[in-house]
Amino acid sequence: MAHDDNGVSASTVLVSFLAGAALGAGLALLYSPKSGSEVREQISDLTDDAVDKIKEYAREAQAKIKATLEDSKETILEKKSILSSAIEAGREAIQKEKEKHSA
Repeated sequence: MAHDDNGVSASTVLVSFLAGAALGAGLALLYSPKSGSEVREQISDLTDDAVDKIKEYAREAQAKIKATLEDSKETILEKKSILSSAIEAGREAIQKEKEKHSA
C-alpha cells in the first residue's frame, strides 16, 4: 500500500476524507432551512450513498488483496521450484565427487 512521507497510507487519507465530507454534509443539512422530514430524508439518502461507496471500496480492496496473495503464492512456488532444483543439482554434484574420489 502506498505511503506518504509521514507513513500514512493512501487508504487512510481516503477514508478520512470521506468521513469528513460526510460529516460536513450532515452538518450542512442540519443547519439548512428545511423541514425536519426533508432533512432526515436527505441524511438517509447521503447515508445510503456513503454505505454504498464504502462497500464498493471494501470490495475493491478485497480484490486487490486477493490478487496480491495469488501473485505472492505463485512467486513462492516459483522460488521453491528453483531452490529445489538447485539443491538437487548440488546433491548430484556431491555424489559425483564422492564417486570420483572413491574409485
